Amino acid sequence: MPKKPALPDFEAALSELEKLVKKMESGEQNLEQALASFQRGIELTRVCQKGLKDAEQRVEKLLAESGEVNVAPYKDEDLDGA
Repeated sequence: MPKKPALPDFEAALSELEKLVKKMESGEQNLEQALASFQRGIELTRVCQKGLKDAEQRVEKLLAESGEVNVAPYKDEDLDGA
């Protein structure tokens, strides 16, 4: 049974994910390679999501400890000036 690649840290996962996307978009992979890349991409996406969630929790904890608990959910329209 093939050994699964180790799960990297956030930055390494994001970098690998970007490379996988470029490779898949090139259209040079056969179906099996594309499916393997897709599966690895899912694993890397989960690593990135967990890394972001952990960072968010750390920021919230630091803000709570400093007495600044003005945490609000992100909204797309905040960037549009609406």
